[in-house]
Amino acid sequence: MVTGGSRGIGLEIARTLVARGDRVCVTGRDAERLAAAVAELGPHAMGVAGKAHDPEHQAEVVERVLAAWGRLDHLVNNAGSNPAFGPLTDVEPALLAKVFEINVLSAFGFARRAWSAWQHQHGGTVVNIASVAGLGASPFLGAYGVSKAALVNLTEQLAHELAPLVRVNAVAPAVVKTRFASALYEGNEERLAAGYPLGRLGVPSDVAGVVAFLSSPAAAWLTGQTLVVDGGVGLTAGTG
Repeated sequence: MVTGGSRGIGLEIARTLVARGDRVCVTGRDAERLAAAVAELGPHAMGVAGKAHDPEHQAEVVERVLAAWGRLDHLVNNAGSNPAFGPLTDVEPALLAKVFEINVLSAFGFARRAWSAWQHQHGGTVVNIASVAGLGASPFLGAYGVSKAALVNLTEQLAHELAPLVRVNAVAPAVVKTRFASALYEGNEERLAAGYPLGRLGVPSDVAGVVAFLSSPAAAWLTGQTLVVDGGVGLTAGTG
């Protein structure tokens, strides 16, 4: 199951998992876009439209996955929102609460339901899509960064509580070229990419490959980790 899977990083994750032989349920708010994604993914995919932070939607998704396939081995919490661009001190508390509701509570809700419905008996994996913004201060992504820092801590807490049956890890990308992040690089991509040792910004497949690894037997002794996927930009932090 991949939340926020109708476009961008989420859709690329779904493509990668379908390609390796998984049956994948994707979720998203836009029913029409979600239907197009499912049509592209093929017969081993299904979609359930709704808001990721809605408990009724969470329950419906888990129920439909189990009804269709009888199991729920891997959960990828990719759904996220960043309606507040700028310093944290400029963000109204109600808006910060909404960011947390979507970026943190939705991941907690889906993980809790996956655990109680299947994984507490059969095991599995959870992968949370965090961000490098959650690993340090950001002058422009204050609310988003604080929520992603909470998601990193949630990853560690769930990894501790759900072991040994369920492995819980996170991925923290830097700037990835999607519509969601377009405000960060459009008109400025060449200059921004010059600060990355690998010479480019990320693309969705960079994240999808790491998610596939974390949800595979190759990562069988990894839990509670946040894998930074940043093209090396963290290596140059603070060097001018």
